[in-house]
This record gives sequence, C-alpha cells and structure tokens, in this order.
Amino acid sequence: MKKTVFLLAFYYFSSVLAFGQSPAAPHVVRQMLLFPVQEQHVHGSSIVSLPNGDFLVAWFQGSGERTADDVKIMGARLRKGESQWSAPFLMADTPHLPDCNPVLFLNGQGKLFLVWIAVQANRWEHSILRFRTSLDFTKAGPPVWNWQDNILLKPDDSFARETETKFKQLPQNPAGWSEYAPRYDNMIIEASKDVRKRSIGWMTRIKPQLYPNGRIVLPLYSDGYNMSMMAISEDDGTTWRPSLPVVGRGPIQPALARKKDGTLVAYMRDSGDYPTRVQVSESRDQGESWTAAQKTDIPNTASVELLVLRDGTWAFLGNDIDDGRYRLSLFFSNDEGKTWKWKIPVESVAPDKGGFSYPSLIQTADGLLHLTYSFHPGSKEKSIKYVVVDPKKITS
Repeated sequence: MKKTVFLLAFYYFSSVLAFGQSPAAPHVVRQMLLFPVQEQHVHGSSIVSLPNGDFLVAWFQGSGERTADDVKIMGARLRKGESQWSAPFLMADTPHLPDCNPVLFLNGQGKLFLVWIAVQANRWEHSILRFRTSLDFTKAGPPVWNWQDNILLKPDDSFARETETKFKQLPQNPAGWSEYAPRYDNMIIEASKDVRKRSIGWMTRIKPQLYPNGRIVLPLYSDGYNMSMMAISEDDGTTWRPSLPVVGRGPIQPALARKKDGTLVAYMRDSGDYPTRVQVSESRDQGESWTAAQKTDIPNTASVELLVLRDGTWAFLGNDIDDGRYRLSLFFSNDEGKTWKWKIPVESVAPDKGGFSYPSLIQTADGLLHLTYSFHPGSKEKSIKYVVVDPKKITS
C-alpha cells in the first residue's frame, strides 16, 4: 500500500483551533463537540444511526480507565432535524467496576445492542463482556433496555492449537531474546493452553460485521494475549461462540470489512514489535478462522476503523503515525485496500498539543460519513467530537 499518495487539490493540513474547530474544508459538512471539554476522562465512542433519523453515541467516562471504579457508559442523542446533541445521560453502570469500550449497533431485526466490558479486579485481562438490548429507543434520552446479560465465551483446545500453528507461520523475530528469557511467541503459546485465561479478558472496541442471515461477527481483543478473536452469533445476537484467534505479535482492536468475493478482512491496531504498523488478517469462512496477522505499511500507534461504503469504496480512519495520537486521518481506497488513493487529515496538531483516537465510523443512506472520536486537546480538556464528511467531495 502506498501511504504517501495525495491526490486532493484541496488538501489542507492546518493546525486545529480551540476546541478542534478547524477551518472549513469542502468535504466537511458539519463538526461539533458532543459536550464542552471537561477534566473527566471521556474515551472510546461508538455511533449508531437509528431508523427514525436520530443518532445515538455512547462512550465511557470517569476519573480514569480500568483503575477507576467510577467509570460508566454514558450517551447522548442528536434528534432528527436538531443542531445540538442532548445533555449526556447514563447508558450502563456496573456497580463498583469500571465500564469501558461501548459498541452500539442494530441487528438484522432492528434491535438495538449496547455491548461493553466490565473490568473485574481493575485488570483488562479480567474483563467480562456485557450487553443490553432495546426495542424502545426512539424517544428522547436513553433507550429503554429490555434485556441485559453477559457474553460468556469458552474457547476450546483448538484455540491453543491455532495459536501455535499460526505463530510458526510468522516471520522470525529474535528481538528481545536472551538465553535466560523465554521467547515472546512461546509465552503466548503456553498461555493459550490455559482454559481460564482464554475464557476471560476479551474486550470490545469496534462495531460488528452483520450478515443478511442473522450472523454477527463481533471483533474482540485481549490485552492478556495481545491478539484478537471474534464472537460469532448465528441468531442475531441471542447466543454467542468464539472464533479461532487472530494470531500475531500485537494485532488488537480489529475493524472489519467484507470484500466482494466474501473474504472478511480485519485491520488492527499494532501493539507489538517495532515498527508499529496497521496489521491485517483475512478470513475466508465468515470469521471462523484467520490468517496470521501481517504488518501493512500504514503507520499506527493507537486506533483503526474500517468501513465499506455503499459504492464499494473502502474508508480507513486511524492514527497514521508511529509516535502518538496527535494525528487522525481518513483514507479511501477504490481497490479494496490494495492501495489507498486518497488521504485527508481529520485532526493534526504538534506532537505535544493533543490526542485524537478511538474513532467510530458509519455511513447513512444519503452517502454521508458520520465520525465520532475521542477529542483530547489537553490533559484536562476532554470531549467526544462529531464530524460529518461528504466522501464524494474527496474521491470524485
């Protein structure tokens, strides 16, 4: 992939002004903060377009992340025809545990899902998956939840066999090895044999891939294994089971896209060895098994998002730098990710002047793209930003 091809006559690359209100660009239809910047930590947003024309966004908020027991899932609504987001409201709160990484989506039957993690023992690797559903979500304020449960997964011994097999397919990497220390690969292979470790700690981040027959492929990742897996449902989200793992050195937080030939592609944040690059894996059986993850040439340190647009164009949204979160860029490809022909900055500041990450990306029937992401212009200035982009003004 070519990371430095810029074919936009109107390409702008100016610094973000106060509270992220950058100069108008032809492709930006709308941009605003969901709420004024604040000191509390707000992060990990997810946006969904509702059938009545409203938009609903969820994020987690509190005095920290996994170590702060006051962290809860918050939300806000943009009513159809209105120009301002509602005041934030509570979406979910597990008493005495941090709640993080919400994902919102509608299943094939039009039921609204909120999936997130409750962090037990204040350790990511002890997280449990939780979900709520609603059939009454068009009124002002939060949805009326009709069901809540945990998603409990029990990967079997095929998880361990797949982990060992796929690590053997990765390029050799002796970095960090010494005679008296075990290799990284061997430590993960050994951990994969532990039924307790592989049954917990799986976390959400990005929206699922939905199939017309009711199949849902929900991306998950583990900070314990430093790799990924899918939760698969065959009945529109009523029951779930695990896929085989997405094996590699640090491929986490998968974002999914489906090719025209049915191949499912996962782009993942790089939490592995240097250089940090977006990692990619493919599945030819609808998410059941995955190729060993390989690095692309897109720099990456913090987050990725991926979406196939209605016209077949692929959109990638992420931190395309290898030293922080101070730039968030939107890429477009007209050949299913083989090359990325267009690129624009969504946010770009000096390395020590802010952070923008954990984006969520959807497209509405009018063709517009709706983005939300963590907007942190300062250590004590945090919000969620909402941006609407017209992709035709970029790719035409």
